[in-house]
Amino acid sequence: MPPESFLTNSADETVALGASLAPMLRDARIVLLRGDLGAGKTTLVKGIAEAFQAAAQEDVTSPTFTLIHEYRGPDRTLYHIDLYRIETERELATLGIEDLSNEAGALLLIEWGEKFDRLKKLRDVEILLERTGESSRRITITQ
Repeated sequence: MPPESFLTNSADETVALGASLAPMLRDARIVLLRGDLGAGKTTLVKGIAEAFQAAAQEDVTSPTFTLIHEYRGPDRTLYHIDLYRIETERELATLGIEDLSNEAGALLLIEWGEKFDRLKKLRDVEILLERTGESSRRITITQ
């Protein structure tokens, strides 16, 4: 499928777009979220988590320091993972991402996963968030 692009003009629109992506992610296991710091990756996850009834928007926060946040919904368990501070394959291996991805109903939403070729090969969907203004974003989805 060719990539799909969307424009959002506020954090609320980015959250809403995340929620609208849930049907597309229904069968996905690994989603890579790409974008610079502050591009809106966690904001998009807020909408995805809410759509899967795994967490309320206000309960979704960046896992920059904890590395993995788990949100359990009735049908899917979302793992919001941030690899910004992970530098080596060895550090990556300690997180057990492969084990998480093999859990029934797991959906891994991985920030900075493009740093690792192994994850780029395993991903089902890649979402690129680019700033186009102070609060506007271009969001491109590749399956």
